[in-house]
Formats: sequence, structure tokens, C-alpha cells
Amino acid sequence: MNHTVYLVDDDVSVITALTNLLKSEDYIVAPFTSPQSFLAASLSSGPCCLIVDINMPGADGFDVTRALSERGDAIPTIFLTGFGTIPITVKAMKAGACEFLTKPVDPDHLLQAVAEALRLSEAGMETAREKRVLTERHQSLTPRESEVMLLAIGGLQNKQIAAEMGVSEITAKVHKRRVMEKMQVRSLSDLVRAAERLSMVKSASR
Repeated sequence: MNHTVYLVDDDVSVITALTNLLKSEDYIVAPFTSPQSFLAASLSSGPCCLIVDINMPGADGFDVTRALSERGDAIPTIFLTGFGTIPITVKAMKAGACEFLTKPVDPDHLLQAVAEALRLSEAGMETAREKRVLTERHQSLTPRESEVMLLAIGGLQNKQIAAEMGVSEITAKVHKRRVMEKMQVRSLSDLVRAAERLSMVKSASR
């Protein structure tokens, strides 16, 4: 699987050095010398991460991550700065940075940060893929089956579901079985977990 690293820094020497370092690790590197040119580009559909300088003319690294967030592009981000202060570090972490590095960047630290950012990207993509699959399964349910699913994950037994819906217990069992088949789950606990991933119910761990 191809891994893409986006670089955004107005310092060409930094772009060149980081591009050479990352290419030596067989990453696909997409360098940009301005936030505007990066934001105008299309992001990879595969695992990717962003390395962005905080201090740039016209727009800073926080402007970049804010713009990405507003358009729904979640990408693990590594912030770079030549002036590492505690307030800036705190701001970076609040902005969702997975790492904050001070220039000149230690190559090993950068590569470790990139590897972790790409791992997060892969995990996020897998979570999104699972949710798409579950959403498709849920959309295949009839309105009656959707009602049964909600009642079942709410803890109601077959007899209670039947009473709530005004149908026989046998009919309620048939609907519930179809729900389990269409959602491709084997137990009620699996159905509840699927509902949690679909944000139909809150996780019990929260």
C-alpha cells in the first residue's frame, strides 16, 4: 500500500532535505511551498500524513489544519516550528497534532513521527471502511426490522418487542432473526457493538 507524506513549508531548503529523507524510506512525497497550493490539491485516497510548518507568510500551520477540518479531511499532522514555546506546543496539541517537532528536526524523530502518523491514518481508514459496510447493512433493513433492531439493542426481550410493536412473539422473532442475518452478527452483543459504531447508541465504556 502506498503511503503519502505531504510537506508544506515556505523554506525550500527544508522541503528539499525532508523530501530526500522521506524518499529514502520509500514514501511518496508531495511537497508544497505554500498552504494555498497544498489546500488546492486533492488528497490521496490511501494512508497519508501532513508535515506542516507553523510559521509561514499569509497563513500558518493552524490555518491549514483548520481548513482541512472544515472541509472534512482528517489527516494526521506533524507540526514543525523554529520557535518551540510551551503555548505554541499546547495550541498544536489542541489543533490535533500527532507530533510537534522543533527545527532543525532530528531525522530519526521525524521518521518515527511519520511512521506513527501513517499508522493512525491506516487505522482511521479501516474504521471508516467498517462503518461504510455497517451502514450499507443497516440500510438494507426494512422499516419494521429497523424498529426491531432499536428495541433489541435497547434491551427488550422478544415478548416485550412483540408487545411494543403490536405483533405476535413469533413475528417478532422472525424480524429479529432477519435483523441478525442482514447485519451479519451472531449475538445481541455483536448487534449492540455494530449499533455503537453506527452511533445509534453510546458505548457502555464511555
